Amino acid sequence: MGYKSLAECVADLEKHGHLLRIKEEVDPYLEMAAIHLRVYEQQGPALYFEKIKGSPFPAVSNLFGTLERSKFMFRDSLPNVEQLVALRSDPVKAMKNPFKYAGSALTALSALPLKQSLLKSVFKKTTISQLPQIVNWPMDGGPFVTMPQVYTEDVDKPGIMNANLGMYRIQLAGNEYIPDKEIGLHYQIHRGIGVHQSKANAKGLPLKVSIFVGGPPSHPLAAVMPLPEGLSEMTFAGALGNRRFRYFYDEEGFCLSADADFVITGTVYPHETKPEGPFGDHLGYYSLTHPFPLMKVHNVYHKQDAIWSFTVVGRPPQEDTSFGALIHEITGSALPQEIHGLKEVNAVDAAGVHPLLFAIGSERYTPFLKERRPQEILTIANHILGKNQLSLAKYVFIAASEDNELLDTHDIKLFLSHILSRIDLTRDLHFHTQTTIDTLDYSGEGLNSGSKVVIAAAGEVKRKLATVVADNFRLPDLFTTFAMPMSGVITVTAPAYTNEALAAQEIEKLDNHFKDQSLDGITLMVLCDDAEFAAATLNNFVWVTFTRSNPATDIHGIRAFTKNKHWGCRGPLIIDARKKPHHAPELIMDQTVEENIKRFKL
Repeated sequence: MGYKSLAECVADLEKHGHLLRIKEEVDPYLEMAAIHLRVYEQQGPALYFEKIKGSPFPAVSNLFGTLERSKFMFRDSLPNVEQLVALRSDPVKAMKNPFKYAGSALTALSALPLKQSLLKSVFKKTTISQLPQIVNWPMDGGPFVTMPQVYTEDVDKPGIMNANLGMYRIQLAGNEYIPDKEIGLHYQIHRGIGVHQSKANAKGLPLKVSIFVGGPPSHPLAAVMPLPEGLSEMTFAGALGNRRFRYFYDEEGFCLSADADFVITGTVYPHETKPEGPFGDHLGYYSLTHPFPLMKVHNVYHKQDAIWSFTVVGRPPQEDTSFGALIHEITGSALPQEIHGLKEVNAVDAAGVHPLLFAIGSERYTPFLKERRPQEILTIANHILGKNQLSLAKYVFIAASEDNELLDTHDIKLFLSHILSRIDLTRDLHFHTQTTIDTLDYSGEGLNSGSKVVIAAAGEVKRKLATVVADNFRLPDLFTTFAMPMSGVITVTAPAYTNEALAAQEIEKLDNHFKDQSLDGITLMVLCDDAEFAAATLNNFVWVTFTRSNPATDIHGIRAFTKNKHWGCRGPLIIDARKKPHHAPELIMDQTVEENIKRFKL
C-alpha cells in the first residue's frame, strides 16, 4: 500500500480494524508507555492517542506490534522488495532469468529519491517542549524520541545517495540540556552516523543532522534495515512504500523529508558531548548515563495535522520484535549469500537480541577423519562476528547443518539441545577477550568493552541429556535451590554476588563438590539469583543467562583446565549469571501508573 503519509496509514488501519483510538487525555509521563505495553502484550491493535497532556499533537504507537499488521501495511510491495534485496546479494539471479526479475529492477529504479521544491510552505515551526514529552520508564533521564529516522550526509560525498538514515535514540530534555536548544544523540560508533561524524570531526566541521518523525511506515522500517552494501535507505523506503522518498533542503542547508510529520534540524560540533540517559532499553535493563554527542537545535518543523510516532523499548518481546520478524522475512536470504557456508543465523530476541546468536553452517572440512569436529563452522562464526550488528554478539552457538538438516535456529529448546548433546567441552569453546560488545550491555568490564565466546558443535551425539537430576544430587552449602529449564541444564540459586574474589571461592566450592561425582546428562549449570524464575520459561532462561554474564569472567566449569592457552572443562559448563554490582538495574513498571491506566479498560 503506497501511503503518502502517516495519517493515511492510520486511517487505513482504523478502517480495517487494526487501530484503537484513545480519546481521553493521557499523561506522557509513564501512562502512554504503560498503555502501549499492556496492549502489545495482548497482541492488540495500533494505538492513536488523541489528547496528550502538555502537547498539541496526537501520537500513534504499536504500528508494527504484530507481524500480521506489519505485512498488512506493506501488502502490495513485499514480494518485489524481497526480490530486490535478494538481487543485491546475488545479481547473477537476474542474469540467469531477466524476465522473472524485471519487476525488481523497475522497483529499484522507480524508488530513487525525488527532490522537490514546492513543499516548503507545508511545514510550520514549533519547539522541542511542544512535542509529546513521552517518558517510558521511571528511571529514564527524560523524554526520548523512540521512533526517529536520523539523517546525515557524508561531508566528503554530500547528497542523498551517500546519506545515512538510521534509528538512534534522541533525548529531548533533562540532564544538562538547555531546554528547546539542545538534545542528545545516542548511537554506536560503528553505525553510519558515527562514520559521518568521524569524517566531520577530522575536518573540524559541524555535522548537520535532520531527525524525521512519522511519515509513511516504510520510512522508519528503512531506518532499521540491515541493507546490503550500496542500497540506500531512502531508495529502500521508496521501494517498500511504493512511493519515492521526497525531500528538499531548507534555507540553512538541512535535508527535510517532505513526507515526515516532524523534522528536527541541528548541528553536532566536533567532540562536544553532554550526559545522556538513563534509558530503559531492549535488553530489559537501563542503559546508564554517559557522555554522548550533543545536538544544537536549529529548527523544529511539523505538518499541519502532524502525528507523533513512538514505541516502547524494554525486555523482549516488544514492538521491535515484530520489526525484527518483518526484517527477517525481507532479508532472510541475503546474509547467507554474503557469508559462504552460512545456512541460517538468528539473533535470539528473548535474550535481548545482541547477547546471543544461534547459527547453522556447513561443515565440510573433515570428511575423512574418524571423528567429525568443528572446523569450517569456526571460520563461519568468525565471519559472523565481523558483520555489522552481529559483531555485538557475546555468545555464538553454531551447529553443523549436516548433523540435522531440519535444525531451526528459532526453536530455542531444539537448537540448544542439539548443541549441548554434541559439544566437546574440552575443545569446542573459543573465546575472544578484551573486545567490543553492545554499548547497552553492562555485563562486561566497561562501556563497549567485554568478551565473546563461540560454542561450536559438529559430529555425532556424545551424550543423552538428562530430563531429571539423579536422586542423590545435592548442592554444596551456600547454594540453595535448583531447577531444570530444559533437558541437560540446571539453574542454581547462588549467594548474592559481591566481588570477583568471593565468586572464585564459590566456584571452587562447586568444583570440589562435583568433581568426583557423576553428573551424567548435565551439560550446563547456570548460577543465578532465583533458579525457579530463571527456569520458569525458556525466555526467562535465555534472558537471565545471556544478559547477565560476560563470557571471559563468568564462564567456569567443573574440572576446568587450560592447555596451550585453550580453556576447557571435563565436567559441566558453569555460567555465572547472577546480578553483579556493575550491572544496570532491570526495568520495573510503576505500580501506581499500572493502577491508573485501569480506567481505560484495555
